[in-house]
Formats: sequence, C-alpha cells, structure tokens
Amino acid sequence: MSQSAIAIFDLGKTNSKLFVISREGTVLSEARTNPVWRDEDDVRVLDDETLFNWMRRSLVHAVTMHGVDRIMFSGHGCTFALVRGDHLLHPILDYEQEPPAAVADRIDRLIPGYSETFSPRLPLGFNFGRHILWLADRSPQLLDICDAILCYPQFWSWKFSGHKVSEVSYLGCHSHLWAPVADDFSTLVDSQGWRSKMREFARAGEEIGQCDLELADGTSVALAVHNGVHDSNSALYYYRSLGFSDFTLVSTGTWVVIFNPSSPLDTLDRERDMLANVTVDHNPVATIRFMGGREYDVASGDWKQAVSAEAVLAVIEKKAFALPSFAAGGPMPGREGRFIGPQLQGEERAAAALLYVALMTDLSLDLIGSVNPIVIDGGLVKTGLYAAVLAALRLSQTVYSSSNAEGSAFGAAALVFEQFGESPFKNECTVSRPAEIPGLEAYRDLWRAELDRLAGNIVKEKQLLERQA
Repeated sequence: MSQSAIAIFDLGKTNSKLFVISREGTVLSEARTNPVWRDEDDVRVLDDETLFNWMRRSLVHAVTMHGVDRIMFSGHGCTFALVRGDHLLHPILDYEQEPPAAVADRIDRLIPGYSETFSPRLPLGFNFGRHILWLADRSPQLLDICDAILCYPQFWSWKFSGHKVSEVSYLGCHSHLWAPVADDFSTLVDSQGWRSKMREFARAGEEIGQCDLELADGTSVALAVHNGVHDSNSALYYYRSLGFSDFTLVSTGTWVVIFNPSSPLDTLDRERDMLANVTVDHNPVATIRFMGGREYDVASGDWKQAVSAEAVLAVIEKKAFALPSFAAGGPMPGREGRFIGPQLQGEERAAAALLYVALMTDLSLDLIGSVNPIVIDGGLVKTGLYAAVLAALRLSQTVYSSSNAEGSAFGAAALVFEQFGESPFKNECTVSRPAEIPGLEAYRDLWRAELDRLAGNIVKEKQLLERQA
C-alpha cells in the first residue's frame, strides 16, 4: 500500500462524515454534513445528489491536501436503492415512514418466518425488504426493470466506481432478505424473483473499481474504491481487530446496537427487537437494539451539554422516571415514551433521559445474556456519565469505554488496511470506573417494576381487543 491516505465516508441518517485517515492510523482531517430528506409526492426520500456533490467536493479537498488515493464507505442500516444501468430508478426512501395500512396488510403476508431470517417484524422500513415490497406494490414495473437492488453503502460504491456488488453484513441486518444460518438469500428473495437482481458478493473492504476525480486545477486522479460495510458491524470488526474476542459491543449513535457473539441464536425473542446480525465474514451474531441516541435527544429536550452526577442524583432522589419508548422499535414496544414523578427541566430532564438510556441498555444486556466484558463505542460516550452509570449497573462485568467515538469509520478503515496486511490502530479503550451514585440500584428496581406493570397492561389491552374483535 502507498503512503497515501484513505477517505472514509461514514454515512449516518442524520449526520454524514468524511474522515481522512493516514497509513499510520491517524485522522488527518474530517468534514460533516446533514443529509437532506425531502418530500416527493407522498413519500419522503433522500436528496442523494446534494449528498453526492458534498462528497465529491470534500473528496477533492482531501486529495489535494492529504493525497487520498482510496475511498471506503460505512453506512447506516435499513436503506436500499433500485438501479438500472447507470440510473437510480426511484429516490432512496427514508426508512422512518410506514406504508399505508392496506398496503402493509398485503405485503406483510409475504414476510418469511423469524426462524429463517432472525429479522423481527418491525414497523416503518426497519426491515428494508418491507420497503422494497412497498415500492413493488406502488409501482410493479420498478422491480421488473431494475437490474440491481443495492444496499446503501453499495449504492455509494457504485456511484463512485460504476460497479454493482453485494455485501453480507448489510444484507444480513434485519432486512428479511437474508437467512443467516443457511448463509443465503431468504425465501422472500426467491418468491419475488429478486435473486437475479442481487449482484455478486464482495467482502467489505475489497477493492472493486476506481473513481476518476477531477481536481480544482483541471487535472484528474484515479482513486481506488472499496466495498462498503454496515456501520455497526464495522464497529464490531474494529474492536475485534484491536484484540477483543469474547466481549459484548454496545455501539451507540442514533441506534444503540448490542452485539453478543457468545449468546446462542435460540435465545432471541422477535417481540423484543432481537435479531441475528451477520459479520463481514458471514457469521451470525445475536443482537438487540433500541433507538437510544434518538430517544436521548427526544427525552432530554435535545440537551447538548454533559450531564453532571449531581443532576443524576437529584433525579434519583426525586424518583422521577422516563419510561419507554421515545422512538419506534426496541425491547419494550407498544407504549409512547413519557415521564412520571416530579416535573423536570433543563439538566435534570437530561439526567433522567441519560438514566433511561443506561437502564434500557442494562435491560438489553440482560436480555441478550451478556456476562462477558463490555465495550462501549459511539456518540453516547460523549454524554459523560453514560459509561460510568452502565458500569455501576453491571458490577460483575468489566466495562470498557472507547476513546474513539467513531468505531464504524475506523472499522471501515481497518477493513481496507487488512487488504494489505496492515493493522495500524492501537487499543486505547479504558476501563470505565463505576459511578458512585447512591440509590442507583434501588432506582433501577423501581424502574423495572414500572416496566413490568406496563407490560402487564399491554397484554391485558391486547386480550381485550382480541375479545372485542
């Protein structure tokens, strides 16, 4: 590999980033933007051209300033593109929208069983096979004429290189399109005649083509384009590349995604947003998730500062609680998020939100059978106390906090470096000291008792509706 740098596009739902990483594993520069999601007809879609233009402008700067000669992509889940030749046939759907009820009733009958795909039946487009069925229902000719169904990172590798490929970590992420145990496409793909539209697999990080980029001075350069990866699976790969083996990863961002490779798949509960992810090397991994970053933003009133231990203690003493769920999905479906107890404002409200996300993480770790060391990665580390509170809730486990909040981007870079037999990143994770917050354990017990009461009410309401029907 040359001494040049790698451009990593880490494409999130609300924030997309470019990291320029040197051969020594150092971040040389970074740039950020907010993808634009706009209404078109009766659906919400990505303004992909605006994002593409930003990516190309940022890439020109990275090449000029840092000699970038390779591009790699890490992408958020639940998103796909239908293409034909060199054209996008339909704008990329925002996964946070629900098909009309009559359409949902038709398409949901086609979904394979959980024992085949280990994809729980989720709302909106959280299973992106469901959104493909929605587009097929809206415009049957789209699926007839498209020549490739591309996952989100592969859409971008195609935009830059012109090459259409598939990648297993993304297809295997609760899409309904993949059967993890069989290591093959699901019966949905074959029943709908989509197998011919699934392109040949390339491993995440593999070089698949090149991009000719024109620079500001009129000259052009050829950049190698590498096959992209699902973002949370990229983070899992990153920590494994640092030497972690038997561990649970808590990958945080818009979603909190918890991987426990030591948990058997037969312990998964489809009613609690538990699923089998698939690693870049085709191995199923027991996973549970909830939209923790989004829920923190909503519950905290979009608080942007660190939360103090004093504010957390005040919330515990007041016995004020945030209860699920402030976003769709997660292990406690069926209820709208709310607060109970004394009314909170400002930092105390943010402290209640922080406790809520930590308690939801703690519950999820129990559900996924986590007893091994825990590694926390991603944006929630920046809230300050999240790792320390979680460590206090999991005293029997060592909790590591990553000093690098960008595990998905660094995992993408590590996949590229691997192609050349290189591994420049060092393990800089630190053990999180448990927060010393009086009353925390009792607060958890009260919170869980309230969840049990809510779950009982949900069951009773469901039984009543069934009798009335």
